[in-house]
Amino acid sequence: MYSIKEVLKSQIFFQSLNELELEKLVSISTLHSYTKGYLLYYEQQKSSELLFLLKGLARAYKIDKHENEIFLYYIYENSMISEISDLELTSLESFSNIELVEDSQILSINYKKFKEMFLDKHILYKPFTNEIIKRSLQLHSLVNREFIFDAVSKVSMMLHSDLEMFNRLKRHDISLMLHIQPSTLSRVLNRLKRNDIIDIIHGKVMVLNLAALENIYKESIDA
Repeated sequence: MYSIKEVLKSQIFFQSLNELELEKLVSISTLHSYTKGYLLYYEQQKSSELLFLLKGLARAYKIDKHENEIFLYYIYENSMISEISDLELTSLESFSNIELVEDSQILSINYKKFKEMFLDKHILYKPFTNEIIKRSLQLHSLVNREFIFDAVSKVSMMLHSDLEMFNRLKRHDISLMLHIQPSTLSRVLNRLKRNDIIDIIHGKVMVLNLAALENIYKESIDA
């Protein structure tokens, strides 16, 4: 079992901290373990804790007015879970529901104290600004996926950017996530295979032409 200090050192966000700064961060941090299916946040829920996913997998999603689930994105190990929209605020508010897809270990940091000790002194300011930009790009990709892309572009983007997750999920789950029919997903995969862009071996997709996949969905954006 790793100590909190060892965990903090393993996170890219905190690698620039010196020993004294690390000790301060340890004093406001705790480790938690949760089981698969645990709901960390509800949409618009306020929180005083800054969360990082150390081990496991989480997903972000929203519920529309018809009670349909809209998948947003996955959150992988060694990533920040909390959604930060404004570094001036002293509390956090979740833009989406966050559910654990696997048994997970979470690093929790008191955000108000973290802001006072670090962000307000411009320590770690850059990594967290970069995280805000990263989430903004994720939401930009979501808009493209939901309102601009056709089925071929949706599948191509997922194969290009998240092949590992594509191969981990069942085809039915991918169809639900991309809001396309399972039969449509099969046709798209067969088309990409005929065009020598992908191959499918024992049910797993292998990308043969990464640039071609990228061109497919980028052409939809530029159209």
